[in-house]
Amino acid sequence: MSATAAPPDRAAAPAPAPRHRAVLFVTCLALATVVAAMASLNVALPDIARATGGSQTQLSWIIDAYSLVFAALLLPAGAFGDRFGRRRALLVGLTLFGAGSGLAALTTDPDALIALRALLGVGAALVMPATLSTITGTFPPERRARGVAAWAAVAGAAAMLGLFASGTLLELWSWPSIFVLNVLLAVLALAGTLLFVPESAEPDAPRLDVVGALLAVAGLGTLVFAVIEAPTRGWGDPLTFGGTAAGLVLLAGFVRWELRRRHPLLDPRLFRERRFAAGTLSITCQFFAFFGYLFVIMQYLQLVRERSALAAAVALLPMALGMMPAARLSPRLTDRFGARGPWVAGLLLIAGALGALGLVTADSSAWLLAGVLFPLGLGAGLAMTPATTAITEALPPGLQNVGSAMNDLARELGGALGIAVLGSVLTAGYRGHVDVTGLPPRVADAARSSLAAASRLGPPVADRARTAFVDAMHLTVLTAAGVVALAALAVALLLRGTTARTGR
Repeated sequence: MSATAAPPDRAAAPAPAPRHRAVLFVTCLALATVVAAMASLNVALPDIARATGGSQTQLSWIIDAYSLVFAALLLPAGAFGDRFGRRRALLVGLTLFGAGSGLAALTTDPDALIALRALLGVGAALVMPATLSTITGTFPPERRARGVAAWAAVAGAAAMLGLFASGTLLELWSWPSIFVLNVLLAVLALAGTLLFVPESAEPDAPRLDVVGALLAVAGLGTLVFAVIEAPTRGWGDPLTFGGTAAGLVLLAGFVRWELRRRHPLLDPRLFRERRFAAGTLSITCQFFAFFGYLFVIMQYLQLVRERSALAAAVALLPMALGMMPAARLSPRLTDRFGARGPWVAGLLLIAGALGALGLVTADSSAWLLAGVLFPLGLGAGLAMTPATTAITEALPPGLQNVGSAMNDLARELGGALGIAVLGSVLTAGYRGHVDVTGLPPRVADAARSSLAAASRLGPPVADRARTAFVDAMHLTVLTAAGVVALAALAVALLLRGTTARTGR
């Protein structure tokens, strides 16, 4: 959505009362379909690595191509829906998502899978903002709050549901079944959109900021490419160094361009509001750690601990068990003590739990892992609610659509950067620790490429690779812990002097 978005759509007539439930069901189904795809493929990474022969770097791209394109196109895609029609954006987005998933189920080439995941990201970017805008633009005021609450609940739960659904499918079939499920869900949502969702748009919406969108996409894409490729090419490689520099220059150009626009995609001046800046930073860093951690832990559970895909997904339940009560408790603590205390405490709990994952070894008990994941969920539940509230409450009523869009962008961008940066740290650590002494060159190259490839070589190569992966995992989770700890410090400084409710 544009950063100059107006109050709820004036051009859309409210949907007839009997259709409200149908519209809500369809939009939430579409939302769940694209959000679940952010996390669901992590469960299948070991199987994909074995079937495609993808390296650790290619595995990072298979996961991150979706998240990166999703995040980079979220704001311009939202603006497209506002200007040309949210129903139209849903139809185009679901078609791209379903078609890309169908083709992905038929390929075993890692590079083709990366390209198709990027196509899915384009579809998802069109779908997600259109779902919320459809609810706010077509529901009457007395039904809008419930609709938004249902949307938020689905957005929060869909990632975990995607993990369990994927784990179940992998118990019964192979990894292409995850993409087949995407196709079925997209077709159902597409049919529901055609039957029940009314068209809505803003006829006076500003023109799409094409230059700003191109600068943002080019900057993020170039920067993430350099980070993911760095462990293979080396940080001193001209392509890595040049890509990093070019990405930063393009993003600086995006900021400068947006400052000069009358109707920017994202107005950088909004970050002068301390609560808005704190909320955006916190959400970004939390999802940075969450999706980067998922990328690591799923490979650890399946390739090091040799658990099934479903058992690996079930192993994450302690995190959900900690998150749910903490999320309900967080608003009460905020009302009593102010946002700063529970918020910072939640971030510190996340950082401490991630740091404690550095104690997990290849032979650690399931109870140790559960004992680490439960406080990780507690911290996420405590920190997520005040961060989300701060983003929206810091802006005036006329910019609430901007707050919603910024919350979505922070989630997706944080996830994309987390997979890129932490996946890069994991790859570099693994390649640096794996012992290939005395191995033939071809065997050594295979062992270095990924843990999945090394596991097929049998002992003692597989055992060396598992040890190297655990060492690299420790470095990765400590990096994530450091990022979240710095976010806690920044939030504490930004919220100095705020009050319990308004933060002003």
